[in-house]
Amino acid sequence: MTDLKTTDAGCASWYALYTKSRAEKKVLDQFTQMGIKAYLPLKKELRQWSDRKKWVESPVISSYIFINIPLTDYKRVFDVRGVVAYVSHKGKAVIIPDWEIEAMRRTVDNKLSFSVETGTIKKGQTVTVTSGPLKGVSGLVTDIRGQKKLYLSISQIGYTLVVNLDSDTVTEKPANE
Repeated sequence: MTDLKTTDAGCASWYALYTKSRAEKKVLDQFTQMGIKAYLPLKKELRQWSDRKKWVESPVISSYIFINIPLTDYKRVFDVRGVVAYVSHKGKAVIIPDWEIEAMRRTVDNKLSFSVETGTIKKGQTVTVTSGPLKGVSGLVTDIRGQKKLYLSISQIGYTLVVNLDSDTVTEKPANE
């Protein structure tokens, strides 16, 4: 796990922040106004009220937002209303690897379906997608259910992306990478 002490102060890294409940979009707007690169994965879903139905965009992971900042801006994020705390380990904010943010972004943005060869993929293996829009994305297989679901772990925040599989393949990532 990478923490702030091992990072160059001028180099921007991704961090996850806890936000107040239902404040994610407002926090994103404030970061955008401040010029801070932020990512809030959103999904469209049909919500039902007593008198109507409406399509709304809601966060994929409630009460989380991801920011890309250098160490020098560490405290600046607390100027944003709705930010609660960094996701941390042993009191230190943890860095989210670029590839995990990219895997999440590509999975959410492309609304993709994939297929996996379950005969060679097992729980606990690190795999890499070999074709399609997620080509090159790697992740840990935390669960396989049937032949159509692959669970990719986003390790630093304890969440897992569930990728539905239909046409692309994945291969086991070599142990030396």
